[in-house]
Amino acid sequence: MRNSLDFPAFDCIIVNMKRYQKEAIIRDLNKKMVLLAGPRQAGKTTLAKEIATHYQSSVYLTYDRLEDRKIILEEAWLPSTELLILDEIHKMPDWKNYLKGIFDTRLPHQKILVTGSARLEVYHHVGDSLAGRFFLHRLLPLSPAECAKVHTAYTIERFLERGGFPEPFLDKELVDANRWRLQYVDSLLRIDVLDFENIHNLNAIRLVFELLRERVGSPLSYTSIAEDVAISPNTVKKYIEILEALYIIFLVRPYSHNIARSILKEPKIYFYDNGLVKGSAGIQFENLAALCLLKQMFARIDYKAENCGLYYLRTKEGQEVDFVLTLDDQIEQAIEVKNADHHIHPALRHFHQKYGFPSVQLVKDLKREKIDNGIAIVSGHSFLQNLYL
Repeated sequence: MRNSLDFPAFDCIIVNMKRYQKEAIIRDLNKKMVLLAGPRQAGKTTLAKEIATHYQSSVYLTYDRLEDRKIILEEAWLPSTELLILDEIHKMPDWKNYLKGIFDTRLPHQKILVTGSARLEVYHHVGDSLAGRFFLHRLLPLSPAECAKVHTAYTIERFLERGGFPEPFLDKELVDANRWRLQYVDSLLRIDVLDFENIHNLNAIRLVFELLRERVGSPLSYTSIAEDVAISPNTVKKYIEILEALYIIFLVRPYSHNIARSILKEPKIYFYDNGLVKGSAGIQFENLAALCLLKQMFARIDYKAENCGLYYLRTKEGQEVDFVLTLDDQIEQAIEVKNADHHIHPALRHFHQKYGFPSVQLVKDLKREKIDNGIAIVSGHSFLQNLYL
């Protein structure tokens, strides 16, 4: 499927592509250390180096490079350095205490930006060594809202086909985008998983990964997957936790606070890379919507300090609404996602009538927006484009 928009040359896009979080990170660097977390190849290093251009003196050091590692261990950067960028520092033993030490002893003019994989996010709350010393920023793949904000051309079809990771999304050739994905998955499952934890059965975790690609948007059964892969349910749960920690998948759990009979515990599974989803056009669009809603949730937490959540609703009788957004544990909005159906979903109508919270059905292919008994039926394109970032 080719993009209907006339994209300029790839080189031109990649040079001009901006990330909306840049200004917020620069502001926070004047206050505290900044931890920039997110999926591999989501653009963290590129963004960090772009931020470096705003300083007269900066240095980029990655713990993966032996020459840089020596400088890091000896703290041998020049005193004149204004911005210190440390990449993959989470691979260093006792990295949190190391960061605490260099932050507490830095010169007044020095700023510290730490980038890396999901371990920064997983472990940022463990222990008190960094308490009060950092702001967390999470960089996720591109979304319609971000593209609109930074004036980058896009179509929903392009997101569904290629996902939002910058390289495959911006590449002129679809075949090159697909080649990127094959290498990306291989690297994640062979290198990142082993870096994260010592896994003896890589074939099993790869099989779990492949099964999850076919179960997007469905309540997750650890027992069912365990039977298919011939491992224990606890091992399946462990593998899924690793995939989640590495920003490969994310889970949307059921909301039950003050909702009678919404007591099922199984989470639903979604992918950060929309191009990995195997399923119908509706499932692919639901994954895109889930990722955009998650990105909005992180932005509201990271930049507005709001206590937000993303859940789904499902009763024992099987009435299910795809997503609910919460603020301070109370539902702000219920959201049903459809590929083309403009008729209000019965479960969405049921929950709206019973509990009265705002409800919306977003439809990918919609000719006309309208209100039906208080429930908005809106274009998926306009809804996703106008989410908060």
